[in-house]
This record gives sequence, C-alpha cells and structure tokens, in this order.
Amino acid sequence: MTNRKDRRSNVSKRLARIEGQVRGLQKMIDEDRYCIDVITQTKAVAAALKKVEAELLKDHAGHCLASAIASDDITERETKVAELIDLLQKNAR
Repeated sequence: MTNRKDRRSNVSKRLARIEGQVRGLQKMIDEDRYCIDVITQTKAVAAALKKVEAELLKDHAGHCLASAIASDDITERETKVAELIDLLQKNAR
C-alpha cells in the first residue's frame, strides 16, 4: 500500500505531465493542426485529470475521511461525509 507522501508525489508527477500535455495542445492550436488530432489530445488530458482526481479522492478517503470517522467529533464526521456527498453530486451533473 502506498503511503500518503508517495501518493502526493505521484499526483505532482502526473500534474507535471498534464502541464506538458496542455502546452503541447497550445502548440497544436498555434500550428493549426488537424482538429481531430487536437481533440484526441484534449481527451488524453481529460483522462489524465480524471486519474489525478481519483488519486486525490483516494487520499481524502484514506486520510481525511478516515480520521473524521475515527474521531469522537460528530460534527467533524458529518462535515466530512457531507463534503464527500456534495463532491459526488457535482460529478454526477
């Protein structure tokens, strides 16, 4: 199992790659590249961002949410669960 520091490092590396992909997209636009090629690359960026989102959600559930559930603070538990529900509802739209 990966620890939190390793997961954060992995996310940072993924974001750096995504940053490079976005710069590449800008270059493709500047060079007036074929639309389908550009769209293909935008889909790749979107998929990469979804992976980052999944890693961050996994980290949140494994750390923040787990700590709140283990806590004696009912308000903290309710807040963390409500945040997660709100997030999932936003993704469903």
